[in-house]
Amino acid sequence: MKLYVDGDAFPNLLKPILFRAIEKKGLETLVFSNKRINIGQSSLIEYRLVELGADEADNKIVDEVQAGDLVITADIPLADRVIAKQAHALDHRGVMFTVDNIKERLAVRDLMQNIRDMGEMTRGPAPFSQKDSALFANALNAFLQKYL
Repeated sequence: MKLYVDGDAFPNLLKPILFRAIEKKGLETLVFSNKRINIGQSSLIEYRLVELGADEADNKIVDEVQAGDLVITADIPLADRVIAKQAHALDHRGVMFTVDNIKERLAVRDLMQNIRDMGEMTRGPAPFSQKDSALFANALNAFLQKYL
């Protein structure tokens, strides 16, 4: 299993958590972003810069991900594409996207986008917190224990 990270919006609070998991489990990791980010220096981590563009990192991840791999992303359309390839997707707040929940989450995301496109003001997600970090760490550890 390889680990893929959608790095452009990856929260700083999660970097040490993810780095420890990579090192502890010996996970080959690919981090895709359109700007330099640093989770940590390790022979297990490869950083790949992509060109600027809304879906450049997403497209590269989808091109490379294989069934059984894990992708860390908050991007619901990317998660949908990953799940279609029989890989796993975990968001930054510890929610595992699955075949059972991804279409509903995608529909809600699209509905909210349509509402915003019509000029309606909506609330965005709550600020990322220590609680979110703990939820992510627990979900990541549970996943790794189950699949490694």
